[in-house]
Amino acid sequence: MEPPDHAVGRSRGGLSTKIHQLVDGNGLPLVTLLTAGQAGDSPMFLPLMNLLRVGRTRGRPRTRPNAVRGDKAYSSRAIRAHLRARGIKAVIPEPDDQKGHRKRRGSRGGRPVSLDTADYRNRSVIERRYCHTKQWRGLATRYDKHAVNYRAAVVLNAVIAWSKALSDTP
Repeated sequence: MEPPDHAVGRSRGGLSTKIHQLVDGNGLPLVTLLTAGQAGDSPMFLPLMNLLRVGRTRGRPRTRPNAVRGDKAYSSRAIRAHLRARGIKAVIPEPDDQKGHRKRRGSRGGRPVSLDTADYRNRSVIERRYCHTKQWRGLATRYDKHAVNYRAAVVLNAVIAWSKALSDTP
């Protein structure tokens, strides 16, 4: 068994580490967390949202985005309730198994989940961010032994993405 400071877990592909990120509408990373490869995506959503702080020119940092785009892995009652309580629009499709459970319960199953399909098309921005991150050989193959070093490489990748976006030269 690997020590906890390595953040390496077993998945179908072997030993792996999973990168969890929140990105803005332009695909620039805002928050990054690591877990072992077999860890699920949805349990990491609330810790990511709790770490979200976007600075502004005046006042407190912004902690509530207008909308959250996610894939079907983030379609849970807890996540949807959290977003609804904070007034955040959820652009997350409902998986087929959840639709079936809801329909089987009849009128007690609740209303169908609304999905803004035009807005959901913008989720490709998130996928492109992960593709850019995985272009780094060290991140794609996880050469670092300790999780802190691996996370540092992920954060450095994010810093480079931000510096490119904020620079005035193409």
